[in-house]
Amino acid sequence: MQCRHLIDGLFAKGFSMSDTCHHHGCCAVPAAPGATTRPRYRRVLLIALWVNAAMFVVELLGGWRSGSVSLWADAVDFLGDAANYGVSLWVLGQSPRMRANAALLKGLTMGAFGVFVLGKASWNALSGDVPEPMTMGVIGALALAANAAVALMLYAWREGDANMRSVWLCSRNDAIGNVAVMLAALGVLGTGSALPDLLVAGVMAVLALSGAHTVITQALAERRAAHLAA
Repeated sequence: MQCRHLIDGLFAKGFSMSDTCHHHGCCAVPAAPGATTRPRYRRVLLIALWVNAAMFVVELLGGWRSGSVSLWADAVDFLGDAANYGVSLWVLGQSPRMRANAALLKGLTMGAFGVFVLGKASWNALSGDVPEPMTMGVIGALALAANAAVALMLYAWREGDANMRSVWLCSRNDAIGNVAVMLAALGVLGTGSALPDLLVAGVMAVLALSGAHTVITQALAERRAAHLAA
């Protein structure tokens, strides 16, 4: 906890995350000597934003074609993540309180996504529609490759403040969700039932709600710390 407060203080004064981690050993992957984390992090977020925006379109069309609720859920998730990265880019260099407020907003958005997915899965369960598994599997594999690449790029910042951590959690959860979508496609293919698709949608909702709780809790703590330091 002391290390995190030190990071927040130095980051607000213009020091890079790599400088702090190099001298205090609190990050698993320090930046290369002479590099500053903020420009690197900004570039990574920009790449992640465009990847997620493109995958939103792909999964939106795939979900519409296949009738898969898990692909629809993943498409909405990609859209939310693109907005997430855009907000994260905006708050880079802002005050600790501003970053905490942005993280709080993103945590609430993650929670809203979880509630939406649960509602959509319930609706599809009542309608009884069975999705087309081949489209689910192909697009799920493509989404996994995209999210794994983004998560790998963001791995170095997984222990940052609530704003950075929320970005890492989104990418990690998305990769897990993509594997689940692929397994659901196999389940639908083998059983001819929509149940595997609906179960995966439920798991994705739980992941979103769990991640939202983590981010909101940390963001509120950082808001209190910023208020006391003001």
